[in-house]
Amino acid sequence: MTRLGSVLTEAIVHHYGRDELLRRLANPFWFQSFGAVMGMDWHSSGITTSVMGALKRGLEPLSGELGIHVCGGRGKHSRRTPDELLAVGERVGIDGAALAVTSRLVAKVDSAAVQDGFELYLHSFVVTDDGTWTVVQQGMNTDRREARRYHWLSEGLQSFVENPHAAIEGLAKGRIVNLADERARRARDAQLDLVCGDPERVVHAVKRWSPAVAREVDAAPATIPSRPDPPRGAPLRLTMPHRHEVHASDVVLRRLRGAIATAQIAPPRDFPSLLLTPGVGGRTLLALAMAAEVIHGAPCRFTDPARFSLALGGKDGHPFPVPLRVYDETIRVLKDAVTSAKRLPGDDRLAAIQRLDRQARWLEMGADGPRFEEFVARERRRSRALGGRSVSDDARARATPPRRSPRGQRSLPGF
Repeated sequence: MTRLGSVLTEAIVHHYGRDELLRRLANPFWFQSFGAVMGMDWHSSGITTSVMGALKRGLEPLSGELGIHVCGGRGKHSRRTPDELLAVGERVGIDGAALAVTSRLVAKVDSAAVQDGFELYLHSFVVTDDGTWTVVQQGMNTDRREARRYHWLSEGLQSFVENPHAAIEGLAKGRIVNLADERARRARDAQLDLVCGDPERVVHAVKRWSPAVAREVDAAPATIPSRPDPPRGAPLRLTMPHRHEVHASDVVLRRLRGAIATAQIAPPRDFPSLLLTPGVGGRTLLALAMAAEVIHGAPCRFTDPARFSLALGGKDGHPFPVPLRVYDETIRVLKDAVTSAKRLPGDDRLAAIQRLDRQARWLEMGADGPRFEEFVARERRRSRALGGRSVSDDARARATPPRRSPRGQRSLPGF
């Protein structure tokens, strides 16, 4: 994931610039699709931790070239974010102290101003050499075993306490105290007035509360209601199911068929420098077509993140085990294309990958192909031949005791 995430990021920055990468990371649908095409469980909250961890590892050696720095992370790493931002500021000449304050404020908003039952455990801060940034945070509700992700973007941010989020994604359950909502302005002013006044006023206000008063206020209600479902035509909400399996209903099938058709019938004359690369067959072309969509696709193309798990499978074995041979070949082709584009501006390989995306969108208008269930079943059948691997395979290998060869020598499990 580190290698694939890095090369996809390089391609996006090469084509569209650093700020576009930040915009995409702030888009929950694109973010989920990005993680799915990298082989992470398509439905899992772990996609957030894995994607941001992979980007931090993969982009650190490229930070000088790309001008992108990933700070923070999960648990104890999140608490190091301000220090990491100070170091970035000293290194590239931006105001690291101001960024450190921003990091703390963003974390405070989602842990204190937004009280929704989710406790923050991940804080990832991505900043460029220009000082623009995006933040991806995630909280967990252990009782419900559900996660909620919070996306922030510096571009267009007017206030940290009035509708500051680029997106908040998760199931709308329970009552939410959202003091970062524009409708909570009077509540914020009242709190500020209370704490800035005579301390006796606070004591008097607390004494007024009793169980009867609390029940009356609770029925009023005293909390800021969550926003109603958006009207028709408004932005969609991203919700991931608890199940592991990918169903046909999770995928826009015409888009999938367009990618399959591209891999099957793409004329060699359209992609000579790509198709002449040794080892690039139809299965790798399918993965490349879907990776190309992650690089070049419009925001409206990512309403079905589950579809991107069909490029390179999932580490949990759903929809099928990760085909490591295809995965490695996809990374190699993308890396060669990006490297050649940087060294030889006239090289056609990166442009050929962009044409894969265009052809897939053109073909999906009338492409026919296998049924969803047939496609998944076929990928499962050929999994072993393509180096299919999942975490359950690794667990079985660890659980298998070493066996002895006929000469009494110990051999590795699984071999």
